[in-house]
Amino acid sequence: MKNLIIVESPAKAKTIKNFLGKDFIVVASKGHIRDLPKNSFGIKEIDGKLEPAYEVTSDHKSIAEELKKLAKSAETTYLATDEDREGEAIAFHIASLVSKKPDSLPRIVFHEITKTAIDASLQKPRKLNMDMVNAQQARRLLDRIVGYKLSPLLGSKIQRGLSAGRVQSSSLKIIIDKEREIRAFIPQRYFEIGAIFEKDIKSELYEWNGKKMQKLSISEAKEANEIVSSAEKENFVVGKIEKKSTKSAPNAPFMTSTLQQSASSRLGFNPKRTMSIAQKLYEGVTTHKGISGVITYMRTDSLNIAKEAIEAARETIKRVYGEKYLPEKPRFYKTKNSSAQEAHEAIRPTLLDFTPEIAAKYLKPEELKLYKLIYDRFLASQMEDARLETQNIFFESKSLIFKASGKKVVFDGHYAVVGSDDKDNILPTLNEKAPAILKSIESKEKYTEPPARYSEASLIKQMESLGIGRPSTYAPTVSLLVDREYIKVENKQLIPEEIGFKVIEMLENHFANIVDSSFTAKMEEELDEIAESKKDWQKLLKEFYDNFIEQINDGKTKIISQKVVIPLDEPCPSCGKELVKRSGRFGEFIACSTYPKCKYSRNLSETKAKEIKTTDQICDKCGSSMVIKNGRNGEFLACSAYPKCKNAKPLGAPKTTGIKCPECKVGEIVEKKGKTKFYGCTEYPKCKFSTRYLPSDKPCEVCGYATTHKKLKTKEYYECLNDKCKHKSDV
Repeated sequence: MKNLIIVESPAKAKTIKNFLGKDFIVVASKGHIRDLPKNSFGIKEIDGKLEPAYEVTSDHKSIAEELKKLAKSAETTYLATDEDREGEAIAFHIASLVSKKPDSLPRIVFHEITKTAIDASLQKPRKLNMDMVNAQQARRLLDRIVGYKLSPLLGSKIQRGLSAGRVQSSSLKIIIDKEREIRAFIPQRYFEIGAIFEKDIKSELYEWNGKKMQKLSISEAKEANEIVSSAEKENFVVGKIEKKSTKSAPNAPFMTSTLQQSASSRLGFNPKRTMSIAQKLYEGVTTHKGISGVITYMRTDSLNIAKEAIEAARETIKRVYGEKYLPEKPRFYKTKNSSAQEAHEAIRPTLLDFTPEIAAKYLKPEELKLYKLIYDRFLASQMEDARLETQNIFFESKSLIFKASGKKVVFDGHYAVVGSDDKDNILPTLNEKAPAILKSIESKEKYTEPPARYSEASLIKQMESLGIGRPSTYAPTVSLLVDREYIKVENKQLIPEEIGFKVIEMLENHFANIVDSSFTAKMEEELDEIAESKKDWQKLLKEFYDNFIEQINDGKTKIISQKVVIPLDEPCPSCGKELVKRSGRFGEFIACSTYPKCKYSRNLSETKAKEIKTTDQICDKCGSSMVIKNGRNGEFLACSAYPKCKNAKPLGAPKTTGIKCPECKVGEIVEKKGKTKFYGCTEYPKCKFSTRYLPSDKPCEVCGYATTHKKLKTKEYYECLNDKCKHKSDV
């Protein structure tokens, strides 16, 4: 009789089989073999407890039968799934399927798939950790309760096909809140003044605020121009020269979140792709020593490193780079996350002699890129600090101070492996009080930028900092939001769709705890407590369930439907079903009644355009008759030969102002309509002058351009319409 080892993945099974003899059979369950049913709630309340009704999933029935058969004839059946909570739960489901005494089956765990690790785990098997299993069961049931009960309510009140989730919805709110900040942002104009002194030393204008030097903030063009004029007349000398030695310590080895962030910024990989490649590197690839896992487990929030791995890294550093790159003592790192599973390791290479140079012969290009990132980061984490020298030179006149900054690397330390963005910018040797010649100076007009949208990597960083989710849930959560079409990814930015706004607005008003990051984080902490045998999982479930169901029942009656669906008695061009008029955040639009199965939609203006009226006017471009059409800004004249002829004109004569165009001096300024009202020249398209503000008949005192008259509660003034001037003068 042979021993049976059951893992989750075929690739993992293949690698482990490579290390063991003929006495072992290694098979894969191919993920979760049992789960809650797809087409029913799957949770029953029995004697005050919420009991899951697990069933073998339809795509695992043949695998389940095979596992039962193999386990029945095996001498010993080992459970060898991943060592996290999800892996423990998978092992529990397999054990429940193949044995009448699930807790009697030996459980083996390893952090790396190498021969040494597999042999060691077989020497020290343990029992199933039911606290970890129950923590995972609680997570699964919580997610089912929220998804199964709240999603239909969203569908009935907003739109069919919507979903909500415990981690999903709080993550979506983070994205929505950022977009609200961006939309509310009002750019502020400011001016930066930069000067170049002799020997091409670039510097910026600074001021002393009584405590320290800081960059001078200038908001008015007049003040900036006065400073530039003053600087050109003044004499400068070399003021204080500062030199300071600093150190740059290496980063800690990777954990899941930092790997996803670094792979995004350095390699352009999204989190889902990063984890897929890392999974392959963990489960086993071909190396110069045969098939082996080449990195440790990639779902971890720990920064611990095995003692043997640290010693191997120090030996490699000493041999390859020399003793000066080796710290006197090993470096140890600790995560700031108090709930991190410290029994795990950080992500590191398992074979230090499988260098990126050797790996290039065996790995695929994307695998090599990620492996090199992990390998270099780990090796650098045990190296000496880089030593830098920062330099500051101040150029001073009677009224102005300019600061030039430089930096040079004195000793590269860990930069020798990972490289550096600290490029040398060595300033020339100057003497204090020596004359300084101002070669040039300029003022640049700038505007404050709105907050940046989240990228997938920065969202994961925010989720981690708020305690939302865990390493295994980061990438799937982001992917789910994209798949549900709550957000889209453009130029690596996460942009919320309007349906995402509607979902969050409803949840904020009626299910505030579901989108509250602190509530979600607290729930994660309670799941951690279950895994640590500090909390009863059934008690947590029951407390949440009773309160949540009460909210759901209230919502069914109290939430006003936001659905605005009007049948149009018109077939969908894509599927033939009826089209309906819906209401979105930006107004009404036409869509298929079967959405989300059929995603056909069009702007309402395309429908209104069919409602046209004839006129007796002739198109001056092609000779066809002109008709009146409806657009998003109201009625307008258009050529009936559209789209062959795209001639269009406003309906009726534009409202005149009697003011000459300041741009071409020929046309007259008239009132026009676009998305909003604006003013333009009658000579368009020859003259393309346009402005949101009504021009006045008073020219600018500085540049002679047109101005607009502005009247505030406390102030009345003229402002130049020339963007390069913007001069203001009192009335």
